[in-house]
Amino acid sequence: MSLEPYEVYAVRYAHNPAARSSHNFLGGDPHDGPMPLDYFVWAIKGNGRTFIVDTGFDEQMAKKRKRDFLRSPGEGLKTIGIDPDAIKDVIITHMHYDHCGNYDLFPNAKYHLQDIEMAYCTGRCMCHEALKVPFEVEDVVAMVRKVFAGRVCFHDGTAEIAPGITVHHVGGHSKGLQVVRVWTRRGWLVVASDASHFYANMEQGRAFPILHSLADTLEGYNKLWELASDRSNVIPGHDPIILERYPAPAPGLEGIVVRLDADPRT
Repeated sequence: MSLEPYEVYAVRYAHNPAARSSHNFLGGDPHDGPMPLDYFVWAIKGNGRTFIVDTGFDEQMAKKRKRDFLRSPGEGLKTIGIDPDAIKDVIITHMHYDHCGNYDLFPNAKYHLQDIEMAYCTGRCMCHEALKVPFEVEDVVAMVRKVFAGRVCFHDGTAEIAPGITVHHVGGHSKGLQVVRVWTRRGWLVVASDASHFYANMEQGRAFPILHSLADTLEGYNKLWELASDRSNVIPGHDPIILERYPAPAPGLEGIVVRLDADPRT
């Protein structure tokens, strides 16, 4: 491929130390034990452009949801030289609170979202408490305002955001969940977001318990591997292990940012 490969970064902004394995697998886990979650936003840099994948949540939401807030996503992005005001494209994988908050952080950006996800989070399914739990009404309202302001680009299935960057609808965890495929020095890399919270979800075929469709979740694991050049190129959405597998881009950023297109540690 003649296109210059992109750099891909994961920026850690929050943590849930209280999570256990019984919380992270549908049906629980007979070997229950600590299994904390990390919260990330992702950045894609290259070919003269920078793209952000998901926008995280803020300190107020962290208190409401009882999460440890480590830094604002904007401050995390600034550690790798990214100015939120300069961003023109933000990809929202889905509309859950931990992926689409901070809705004023990128004032000059257009947002990329699956059509079916917007319909899902504004339609009849939100009448059911069990389905609306991971959504926050103010996040949804903010996205509706962006629609009316002409700042949302809707996609239906697979779409090219830029040469070497595509989105792919997988559903499962949320009805309109999309993943991001990026051309890197290691070939095709997939930012899976919540298509697989942990490596263990997809490797063991055991779904995370918050979902719209179990069947689509399980089929989604196969799609992730098909999209990536290698199974190791699929990046889960909440797994602290990625901070161990991938290097920080600069001294002092250990535990804050990792470079996902770098060779993983074995």
